[in-house]
Amino acid sequence: MNTIEKEKTLGLIEQALDSVRPYLIADGGNVKLAELTDDFIVRLELTGSCQTCPMNAMTFRAGLEEAVRKAVPHVLRVEAVNIPALA
Repeated sequence: MNTIEKEKTLGLIEQALDSVRPYLIADGGNVKLAELTDDFIVRLELTGSCQTCPMNAMTFRAGLEEAVRKAVPHVLRVEAVNIPALA
C-alpha cells in the first residue's frame, strides 16, 4: 500500500469511527485507531469504560467493525487490541 492509499484509507476509517464515537462517549468510552497494517488489517483499541464493559464484544462487532467495513470494504479484518476474546 502506498502512502497516498494509506492516508486515504486512514481518513475513511477515522470517519467511520467518528460516526460511532458519540455513542461510546455517551457511556464514558471511546475508540482509538491503533494500527492499519500494509495488508489492510485494522487494529482498534477501546478506551475508557468500553475496556471493561460486559457488552464490549457486541459493541465492537456490531458497531465498530461494521462501520469500518462499510466505509472501507477492502479491509481484510478488524481486530481489537485490548479485548482478549476478540484480539
